[in-house]
Amino acid sequence: MEPGLKTRPKKRIALVIQYVGTHFNGWQRQTKQRTVQEEIEKVLQSILKHPVTVYAAGRTDTGVHAAGQVIHFDTDSSIPAEKWAVVLNTRLPKDIIAIASAEVDFNWHARFSASWRRYRYTLYNAPEPNLFVRPFTWHYYYAPLDESLIQKALDPLIGHHHLAAFHRAGSQRKHSWVEVQAAECRRQGPFVEIEIQANGFLYGMMRLIVGLLVQVGRKERSLLDFHELWRNERREQVKYAAPACGLCLLRVGYPETPFPPEIWLNTMPRFLFSPQFYNHSLAKD
Repeated sequence: MEPGLKTRPKKRIALVIQYVGTHFNGWQRQTKQRTVQEEIEKVLQSILKHPVTVYAAGRTDTGVHAAGQVIHFDTDSSIPAEKWAVVLNTRLPKDIIAIASAEVDFNWHARFSASWRRYRYTLYNAPEPNLFVRPFTWHYYYAPLDESLIQKALDPLIGHHHLAAFHRAGSQRKHSWVEVQAAECRRQGPFVEIEIQANGFLYGMMRLIVGLLVQVGRKERSLLDFHELWRNERREQVKYAAPACGLCLLRVGYPETPFPPEIWLNTMPRFLFSPQFYNHSLAKD
């Protein structure tokens, strides 16, 4: 460095991003595979002219979407913190978008500072296919699902539990303890939504849970059997994971969030179903 010149102090920038996971091999950078982390880091490198490492609140799997993923990176750039979302959106690919950015302290971490994550799984429970909902739902046409039974199955999951039955092999996590803070199932016409909020999620946890819940919802598996399976950690009996396309990281919570609350309001719009509209249309025809 030349005498008299000073380096700019580094800043930590946090962002809320969204991505359609269909054409990504998950969040985490991998050799010869397209990932969300790699795409964002390439854009940042093109702007800053040096390598940048990006950290995320949740490392989503292949094909999983995110409506409110939170990331951070460090930089000495003079670009104002609140402008980073706009700057990135001029260069990011069409299946990633930044919706907010802010400066945070260096002791703040997108992953380790988070107190909870919330995922939503959406099923399209109708006999007819629908091209426009297919990228974001599991078309479950095999049988009607009873959402009240699914809710009853979910209720005992709330609390601090060892959920080894829903922990796929290959994870680096050393234990399977999870604090489930909320677990809800709702139906809107043919759409069945299952939302779970927890302090953290095991590798494959959400999709394994949904895979079993549809068996409960179609009355193939009893509530007692579902409860005993995970309480007794019978991992060998959990054989099927729900498809990735229906799963979305909805939002991430922090004790002190750097983002305004309004950015979370419409991060993942729901599929709406209006019986009145359809009945009116049928009457006209």
